Order: sequence, then C-alpha cells, then structure tokens
Amino acid sequence: MEDRRWVQARMSSLLAKRRSLVAGSLTALALCTGSAAAKCQDAPSPGADWSGCSKARLVLTGEDLTGTNFHRSLLTLSDFASSKLSGANLSETEVSRTRFEGTDLSLANFTKALGWRANFGQANLTGTIFISADMSRSNFAQAKAAGSNFNKAELNRSDFSGADLSRANLSKAELARVLFQSAKLTGADFSYSNLSRARLIGLDLQGANFTGTYLFLTQLGDADLSGVTGLTQAQIDIACGTAQTKLPAGLSRPQSWPCTEEED
Repeated sequence: MEDRRWVQARMSSLLAKRRSLVAGSLTALALCTGSAAAKCQDAPSPGADWSGCSKARLVLTGEDLTGTNFHRSLLTLSDFASSKLSGANLSETEVSRTRFEGTDLSLANFTKALGWRANFGQANLTGTIFISADMSRSNFAQAKAAGSNFNKAELNRSDFSGADLSRANLSKAELARVLFQSAKLTGADFSYSNLSRARLIGLDLQGANFTGTYLFLTQLGDADLSGVTGLTQAQIDIACGTAQTKLPAGLSRPQSWPCTEEED
C-alpha cells in the first residue's frame, strides 16, 4: 500500500513539473514573439535590428540606416533613395522593385537577396556583396560598384550603363542580355559567367578575366580585348564583333563577323 502511495505521489510530482516546464516554455515563446514584434516597431536608426521584419512599401529617403540589420526582411516596393545604408545586412532579403537610387550601400551585404527590377541607379556599391543574389532586370546605371562581388548572382537583362565595375567579381554570374554601355570593366572577373547576348560594345576590357566565359552572340563591336586573360578562339567564334574589335595576340576575327541583325 505504501509503495502504491509513493508511486502515485511520484507521478503527481512529475506531472506537476511537466506542467511547469510547458507553461515556462509557452511563456518564453510568448516573450520571444513579443520581443521580435517589438524590434520591428523600432524607429529607423543606425544599427537598428529589423531582421525578419515585414517592411514592404517603406519610404525612408535621406535616412541614416548605417549598419542596419535587414536579414530575411520583406522590403518590396520600398524607397531608400539617397539614404545611408553602408555596411547594412540585407542578406536573404526581398527587395523586388525597391528603390536604392543614389543610396550609399558601400560594403552592404545582399547575399542570396531577391530583387527583381530593383533600382540601384547612381548608388554607391563599392565593395558591396551580391553573392548568389537574384537581381534580374534591375537598374545599376551609373552605380559606383568598384570591387563589388556578384559571384554566382543572377543579373539577366539588367542595366549597368555607365557603371564603374572596375575589379568587380562577376565570376559564374548570369549576365545574359545585360547592358554594359559606357561601363568601366577594367580588371573585372567574368570567369565562367554567362554573357550571352550581353552588350560590351566599345569598352576597354583591359585586365578582365574571360576564362570559361560563355560568349554566345555577345556584342563586342569596337571593344578592346587586347589585354584580357583567358580568352580562346572558340569563345570568339560564337561572339559578335566588328573589324574594329581588338583581340589578344594569337586570336583572329571569325569570317562570320559582323553578325547579321537576325543573329543578334
């Protein structure tokens, strides 16, 4: 009888502890949820933590958001024009159709971010990281992006007209039909990227790396390729140049140049 009472008492004690643990866990979860919701209501300021927050359609032009953490946030259709976001963390963030025109994004991190038709026109992207980001059909016209990292990024049909991409890392990037009119590409790394039908007309490509780059119908008319590295005859044979295109020593212009309008 005593053993039975002891077992019953022991079971009651264990059940009470379990209820206490469950209650504690629920309380902690509620506190964490409340804390997360609270941080998303924080005012915009340098170093703010808006990670995981839904902030679509924000209008924060001319603000100082230096070092702000936007990791995995939703920022679609927002406007950060002329703001300071130097060193901000925008990794895995949704920025489709978001405006960063004239914004200071130097050293910011857009790793694995999604930003279809985003506007980076005239932005400071010096040293900015776009590794594995999808920024297809976006505007980078006249952006200052020297030393930026677009490794494995998807940038198909984007506009880099007049942008400074000196020493930028564009290796293994998807750059089909990208417009590079009047861009600075000296020392850029295009190794193993897809530049099919991209427009590099009239550009000085001194020091650029074209090792393994796919150049199907890439527009190279009047471009200076004499100082590039990694370029082969097989790549040139499927590209589109003109009699004015300068090639590295040992390579020759294909008889198919210039390409016909139908091929372009």
